[in-house]
Amino acid sequence: MSNKKPHDRDRRRFINMAGATAGLMTLSVSLAAPVWAQDAPPQVPIGQVVAFTGSGAEYGNFYRDAAKLALDQINTAAEEVFGGPIVSRLIAEDSNTLPTPAIEAARKLVEADGVPAIIAAWSSGVTVAIATSVTIPSGVLQVGNGTTSPLVSILPEDADADLLFRTSPSDALQGVVAADLAAGNIIDDYKFATASTIYINNPYGQGLSNAFAAAFEKRGGKVLAEVAHPEEVQPTYRSQITAALKDKPDILVLPTYPAHTAAILKESRDIFEYTNWQFTDANRSSEVLDAAGGADLAGKLGTVPSADPESQSYQSFAEAYTAAYGHDRIPPFTETTYDAGMVIGLALAKAIADGITDPAQITGRELADRLRPIGNPPGEQIIGGSQEEITRALQLIKDGQDIDYVGAGGSVDFDDNGDVKTPVAIWKYTETGDETIQIVPADQIASE
Repeated sequence: MSNKKPHDRDRRRFINMAGATAGLMTLSVSLAAPVWAQDAPPQVPIGQVVAFTGSGAEYGNFYRDAAKLALDQINTAAEEVFGGPIVSRLIAEDSNTLPTPAIEAARKLVEADGVPAIIAAWSSGVTVAIATSVTIPSGVLQVGNGTTSPLVSILPEDADADLLFRTSPSDALQGVVAADLAAGNIIDDYKFATASTIYINNPYGQGLSNAFAAAFEKRGGKVLAEVAHPEEVQPTYRSQITAALKDKPDILVLPTYPAHTAAILKESRDIFEYTNWQFTDANRSSEVLDAAGGADLAGKLGTVPSADPESQSYQSFAEAYTAAYGHDRIPPFTETTYDAGMVIGLALAKAIADGITDPAQITGRELADRLRPIGNPPGEQIIGGSQEEITRALQLIKDGQDIDYVGAGGSVDFDDNGDVKTPVAIWKYTETGDETIQIVPADQIASE
């Protein structure tokens, strides 16, 4: 177990992308109603910035509910162990899947609502914007729930702050698996010599495109073009598709978001008669399937950071999540959103067990310093998803024992950069949906 803060690490500069201003939508989710008693524990609000509108809108309600499930379980456990709830409420604000409105949403959470921690975000571009403009300058803990850009690991502003963590893995891992897939190292009779990418011009798209390109060429392939497109949805992507297909790549990889993907696929097929696509995590979308149609998508492969669906932690989470909210599917990063809420809640419990009784003293710094102690070994393993396990976790914390939380999405052993390593799945579209066909364990993924 390590509480040390990272210092003197080799960090690169990043590109801080700015999006168009869009309207904000506020959603406050009440958790267990606070009932104060003489010896009741302190309570604090927790924030979330999530895409209810914009190109990632189809995931917003799933992610809000995953965070709510985690904090509800924390409060249920706290009532038994501490004598009352410890999270006053979850306040979920809309990012519009763009940096500028996301920054305003985060400012509202910090300045008006006084949250010491924010779950944010699915979009790496949103994550970086919030971290550099709001959470790090304000001393607020931020835990990314679907943040995958390699740039986040080396964010200069967080070099000494150690306030930015994530429960989703870096795309340095997904890029390698995507390259292995395209290079013929995973699926028999699936191998390509050349590739191009069209990516969203933000830390997610650029980071995953670059990671894939480097790994694919290391495996003997040739990347013919990496073509960026704006974050805002465009009326046409004809110029980007023309550039990407100019030298006739065997496969086109698409590190971009659902609304952009849907338009690119239709133009690629209808104008260029090109349908050799390989997908990434953000392409696994009902919006994409509805737009392009199952007939052309069926059998197409992709990659996604993923929990092992056979793991006890994922199965416990899936059972609890489905029972609580009745969703008919669990999109990518729903389980890591649950983990983001859970590690914040466990860190909060540890802060209270350590003797902090004044809510004003439960700061982002206090919570961040307790993430590694509750997430990393050594300690009693706690299996995510189960109310019984979460209650056991809080009792162990109260008793001064170490715990090692095993997330629904995989490991939450935070390294010096606040990163985790989880499996990556190979998935495919069917005519009516999508399915996982193989899991690549984290310890079997090459470093580059």
